[in-house]
Amino acid sequence: MPRDTASATSTTPVLTRLRAEAEVRHASLIREWADIVTWAEDNIVEGVEGAATVREGFIDTGLPLAGDGAPLVSEFALMELVAVLGRSPDGGRAYVARILGCAWRLPHVWAAVMAGRLAPWRAERISDMVGPLSADAAAFVDRNLFNASGVGWAQLDRLIAEAILRFDPERAEAEREAAAADQRYVDIDEPNTNGQASISGLLDAADAHDLDDAIARRATLLGSLGSAASLDVRRSQAIGELARADLMLDLEGAPARKATINVHITDTTLSGDNPVARWNDRPISTEQVRAWLGTASTVVVRPVIDLAEHIPVTSYEIPDRHRTSVELRDHTCRFPHCAKKASRCDVDHARPHGKGGPTCPCNLVPLCRRHHRAKTHSHWRYEVTKPGTYQWTSPNGFTWQVDHRGTHPHPLRT
Repeated sequence: MPRDTASATSTTPVLTRLRAEAEVRHASLIREWADIVTWAEDNIVEGVEGAATVREGFIDTGLPLAGDGAPLVSEFALMELVAVLGRSPDGGRAYVARILGCAWRLPHVWAAVMAGRLAPWRAERISDMVGPLSADAAAFVDRNLFNASGVGWAQLDRLIAEAILRFDPERAEAEREAAAADQRYVDIDEPNTNGQASISGLLDAADAHDLDDAIARRATLLGSLGSAASLDVRRSQAIGELARADLMLDLEGAPARKATINVHITDTTLSGDNPVARWNDRPISTEQVRAWLGTASTVVVRPVIDLAEHIPVTSYEIPDRHRTSVELRDHTCRFPHCAKKASRCDVDHARPHGKGGPTCPCNLVPLCRRHHRAKTHSHWRYEVTKPGTYQWTSPNGFTWQVDHRGTHPHPLRT
């Protein structure tokens, strides 16, 4: 079809604005990178990697973010930077590491970014790929990136492989041996909203062959017993059947499949109008829960936990019922942007127990080990403004509110 000239003309202003905005974002990101490097220069820790260092009256730790040849930076100062950037603790740490890797280990790449010749996202990926290399190997890669803006990723892979062979032959041999050695694993993700979970893994070839045979036989059996599901679905069901068959052996005296339900009674629960249940903090359908219970050999129904209940105990040790209440209330570490599950966190007394703070859910807060250390050993502070709502203050006075809706930075004072 011929092009609609009128339509094309009408979109020209829109495209012009989009291009202008892209250029503004690009320039802003370059300034952000330069400021992060300036921040790093002000927060270098002179000490041995991983060793505690007294800094500004507190015990701090220097982190080797960017690898060999780059300085150590303050762990607690990094927490503040990442929070100010509005990034998650792990994602923000990786982001800063890539920038510092460019600045200290890849000077040609860094210069290209600062001059606007190389897109920051491309430089980030180069820095990430070069991250594990020694300083000499990284410098070799940097020197050979004559035109980083046009480098292909396959070309970069070859360049990195050559750098490892040239400057770290022992590592090259170790990686070659590791590729044929024990890198086996199996990961099972948490359920999605459809009640399904992804599985990934790397098995011994013989084990994988046996597992595939067992799955195929069980899937065929399910079909012969009348299942109308597709072969792929039956294969997925076969894995569950194999697992339950193993659990039924009861080799260690444990029950086969145990399901624990926390029942929260509300008006919609009683009327049957609420179709939503949860696996940890993930929404799933109540029909999915019924299907799972149909295959459980043991079902435990926990009494309703009143998250507003305040029954302190006199001891410092935290009872299981208090920890469960805190986990159900907060779900994750309560540090700004941190998503570490509450069940894997320490439980902190907001007001120290030794200073009269009660061991009660109203005074207990889940903090992952990293951020628990920051609260204990640095100038990071928080206040409980109401149960489940916290106001954090960083060493330099930036503040955030953390509650069930997420992290909300407070406006800067002018």
